Amino acid sequence: MKVYRLKRTQVLPISLQQAWEFFSSPRNLAKITPPDMHFEILSVSGSDKTYAGQVINYKIKIFPLVRVRWTTEITHVQEPHYFVDEQRFGPYAWWHHQHHFKEVKNGVEVEDDVHYAVPLGFIGRLANAVFVERTLNTIFDYRHAVLQKHFPAGETIRKTA
Repeated sequence: MKVYRLKRTQVLPISLQQAWEFFSSPRNLAKITPPDMHFEILSVSGSDKTYAGQVINYKIKIFPLVRVRWTTEITHVQEPHYFVDEQRFGPYAWWHHQHHFKEVKNGVEVEDDVHYAVPLGFIGRLANAVFVERTLNTIFDYRHAVLQKHFPAGETIRKTA
């Protein structure tokens, strides 16, 4: 299984607590997901407050006319510094997404560090090269733009990995 990595960093002119409140609420995911993905939260276990063991069920469009269910679990939480979501069921063979928040001079540095694998062996590697990696980059580019508008005066994105 080939594991890929996508890492993004953005500085937003907000407090650490504001960053935590926004990013740790599953309800805000729809605000930062491209509309053409038809992202829909089906259920959130427990409260809207993120906690280790929280399970979130979604529906997303991965191809024209193809919507899939996606279930993630919040596996680690250290408020207000980071949380981790991992796929339990969904379109990836493996998905591990770390969300880190760190106070910096001009606000809060928000870091997304995603490790993922695509199913189907060689076909999955080809699919990643042709569209999966590009789609993930498009999603995170969209998030960057929405966050810049929602929290104006943030710094330019830094892409790595």
